[in-house]
Amino acid sequence: MVDNELGSFLRAGREALSPAGAGLPDGERRRTPGLRRSELAVLAGVSVEYLIRLEQGRDRRPSAEVLMALADALRMTAEERVHLLRLSKVASGAVCEGMSEPPRDVRPSVRALLDRLGDTPAFVRNGLDDVLAASPGFERWARPLGLFDAPGTNLARYVFTDPRAREAYPDWDAVADHHVRVLRTAVALGDPYAAALAAELEEAAPAFAHRFRYERSLAPGFGDVRWHRPGGGELRLTYEDLELPGGDGLRMVVHLPADQETERALADRDAAAPAR
Repeated sequence: MVDNELGSFLRAGREALSPAGAGLPDGERRRTPGLRRSELAVLAGVSVEYLIRLEQGRDRRPSAEVLMALADALRMTAEERVHLLRLSKVASGAVCEGMSEPPRDVRPSVRALLDRLGDTPAFVRNGLDDVLAASPGFERWARPLGLFDAPGTNLARYVFTDPRAREAYPDWDAVADHHVRVLRTAVALGDPYAAALAAELEEAAPAFAHRFRYERSLAPGFGDVRWHRPGGGELRLTYEDLELPGGDGLRMVVHLPADQETERALADRDAAAPAR
């Protein structure tokens, strides 16, 4: 499934950046979106021929200097730059793919932190989108929607294969895009477990297959999400997706109320919605 992720990521970045966004005049009407290869080549100080080889996967060992020049030209964020460097290592064979299983153990101190969060919906996930531990507040809203019905809770699998997910998330399409990006990142970095899950979901859910084929953006580390409230109404939340120290790629996703009505609902132990 993973073949030319480095080239695809560069091309996606080029097509997503407008000439104006790169500091260039719009000029004449364009048949394709984003920057032309010739424009990116000039901005990054490389030849068009070399850029073509990179995008087509015929050159898999660009120097760090070239990668950073391309990242500068494409206005990449810090997270996108890190991802670009990781993709380069995978493409060059500098990392050994598939040597270890995805992390599933959560430190006792992290579990204690989740307990202390109480009514605040929060959970710990790995790169496969597995929910490994959760706060009482998260479990209270997610359990009635079936997120914990099967062993090995996985958010991507829930979003794309459980019919209740479309009711749970008023903005289902945006949530679906988010979870494809999470899984796509793991697959791009050579994770065979993520690739196996993606293959499963491609077979089970056409909506996943279409998104997975074309999505190259990274999942944002913060944002807004709406959850359906059983009995009517919705929760409006902001979330932060925070990397935990330890080097194992675990992340804690913490939700906070975006309005007073949601704040009251989260504090109401008798009320009870899903996860992002």
